[in-house]
Amino acid sequence: MIPIRRAILFTFFLGALQALADETDGPPPPNVLFIITDDLNCDIGPYGHPIVQTPHLDRLARRGLTFERAYTNFPVCAQSRASIMTGLYPAQNGVTKLWRLFRDYVPDAVTLTQHFQRHGYTTARVGKLYHYGNPRGIGTNGHDDAASWDVRVSPIGRDKAEEDKIFSLRPGSFGASLSWLAAEGTDEEQTDGKVATESIRALQHFASTGEPFFLGVGFYKPHTPFVAPQRYFDLYDPNDIEIPTVPAGYLDTLPEPAAKSIRRRTTEIDLPDATARKAIHAYYATTSFLDAQIGRVLTALDELGLSNNTIVLFTSDHGYHLGEHGYYQKTTLFEASARVPLIVATPTQMARGKRTTALVEMIDFYQTLSELAGLNAPQPYIQGHSFAPLLDNPDGKGRPSAITQLENGFSLRTSRYRFSQWQDAGDDAIELYDHETDPAEMVNLAGDPAYAAIRTELEVQLEQRITEITTPVPGLRFIPPTAEDRGYSIEAIKAHHTADEAVIHTFPAALGPVP
Repeated sequence: MIPIRRAILFTFFLGALQALADETDGPPPPNVLFIITDDLNCDIGPYGHPIVQTPHLDRLARRGLTFERAYTNFPVCAQSRASIMTGLYPAQNGVTKLWRLFRDYVPDAVTLTQHFQRHGYTTARVGKLYHYGNPRGIGTNGHDDAASWDVRVSPIGRDKAEEDKIFSLRPGSFGASLSWLAAEGTDEEQTDGKVATESIRALQHFASTGEPFFLGVGFYKPHTPFVAPQRYFDLYDPNDIEIPTVPAGYLDTLPEPAAKSIRRRTTEIDLPDATARKAIHAYYATTSFLDAQIGRVLTALDELGLSNNTIVLFTSDHGYHLGEHGYYQKTTLFEASARVPLIVATPTQMARGKRTTALVEMIDFYQTLSELAGLNAPQPYIQGHSFAPLLDNPDGKGRPSAITQLENGFSLRTSRYRFSQWQDAGDDAIELYDHETDPAEMVNLAGDPAYAAIRTELEVQLEQRITEITTPVPGLRFIPPTAEDRGYSIEAIKAHHTADEAVIHTFPAALGPVP
């Protein structure tokens, strides 16, 4: 006769074995393919652009949900990306300046991919997920966070070697200047071509091992310089390009900080028609090149049999001006800079080939991907809200508003209005736009008596949101940056993070410790 205690233990052991068997026999956890581009606006096929050709993003949109109103929380690369990955607003993770590293301010933060690691996922990145100097940082680990990844791959292509061939409005400057090149050679020779190639190798690895994965694919384009093989330039006739116009006296209708934000790049103001066409033409060509590389990755996902168990999220770090308000590039609080493309496709969603006008923020990615993957709830301090329910019901409710910060400026986007306020610039440093009558945001209604009640209502809402996003979160150690802290240059970054000295350019055949 078995003693009672041994019988209880034996019964418990059998139950544990059965639970393990049930878990093993259950469906495998869904993988995540997180695709992020650099400086891509919504001038793509899924958003109805009349001439830009993006057939592969169109294909993704047909199997997923396209978000019409998705917004960055800070329209600058480092700040946006650190916010996405930490699930914290920029003022909460310390990254309100371009060259800062969030670990200096929230050293204990559990990033999005660390959250997946804790649930048994292998996390890998190919290309740019955290901030890089682009193109200077290509081929390095940039401002990466080593703890976020099990493997990191930093490709480098012929575009880096051929920078002397690139035309720039500021000769010799490429990252912060309109610049372009119709390149020779093949797609696969370009850096983003190599990003696609190495991402495919990563998918092949994961398909062979069957391990759950979170693969971050970070493309460097269409960020300047606009470089793509010649055949993508051949897709477009410059004469078909529409260049936005700005009425005389327009700057006088804006608060001084807003006017400065669209006049900060002195070589790109009031471009001659021919130059503007060349720049936009190059951007469109680079966008189509980028689309082709995304298509290669998505095709591999299908051919490897991974699509039926992989969540795909496609986006950009922020938007981009192409002549709107007389301005080019990003770093404004206008719609062109704050709005981002976002397409999400999962194996189980009900809404396929649909669109939603629900408001979402990029900080919502952390909560959303965690819910879609069935993970335990993230740390209590993680900000954002899951928009997973919209994938089954695109007519459902999103956020009441989306907020974007740019230095001392804050902008609230509701379903109808954009309301922007610049702090420390006087009581009149306010903008109000009615998207129902003015989707281009060219008529500032802040001083219009007919909108006084709306202005007052939005002022209250914005004040509440500013408090929400600038208050340190409870439960997470925060070391406030000093006003003088501007972060690290590319040259200083390796001295600060010695682990970043080891760089690999191709996906390893066998995964070992993170270099």
